[in-house]
Amino acid sequence: MREADLYPPLKAYLEGQGYQVKSEIGACDIMARRGDDPPVIVEMKLTFSLALVLQGVARQGMFDVVYLASPIGPKGWPARYKDIIALCRRLGLGLLAVKGDTVEAHLDPAPYAPRKNAVRAGKLLREFDRRVGDPNIGGTTRVQRMTHYRQDALRVAAALANGPLKARDLTKLSAVSRACAMARTDHYGWFFRPESGIYALTDTGRAALVSHGDEIAKLWRDSANAQL
Repeated sequence: MREADLYPPLKAYLEGQGYQVKSEIGACDIMARRGDDPPVIVEMKLTFSLALVLQGVARQGMFDVVYLASPIGPKGWPARYKDIIALCRRLGLGLLAVKGDTVEAHLDPAPYAPRKNAVRAGKLLREFDRRVGDPNIGGTTRVQRMTHYRQDALRVAAALANGPLKARDLTKLSAVSRACAMARTDHYGWFFRPESGIYALTDTGRAALVSHGDEIAKLWRDSANAQL
């Protein structure tokens, strides 16, 4: 397929809505006009790409109604369809899909004012404030992340290193206010209750103390420095 093959179905689609359509008007791939309506600009590419998005953004410097157009195969859009829609919506760009001789409008251009997700934002801010130090390496993938919850769980495990503790002693020694709740929930399989009100480490928990030894030492050190 050539990029020029996209033009006939796009032209027919726009003409079917009463537009007069012309191609290659200056830098614009397609320009369409209908009476006093705002001009419609369509930029074409054989794949949805950064180059296509940049073309659309450049046309927005002159016109309000700008569409991006690219072909889709028999199986539809690629796996990141939702991300493509979200990007176009945020940029105020429309999206047209060319499928053979037909055109499907997936999104019309419109001003976009994103709704902030206060709940998710608050969760991230709390994670930032509660996490001690900067234990992760940015840009890494497929590695275990150190969260503030995991840091607290390591404190609780370290407090139990020398043997079982009562709930009150566990909270005091670990300096984690939710220590008992974490031990009861046992998210990582590190804790168990040999009897009511007493908490201890499982074999998995003892193995975690060994594998996270350096992190636990750094955690206590960073916590001490934060209190200075």
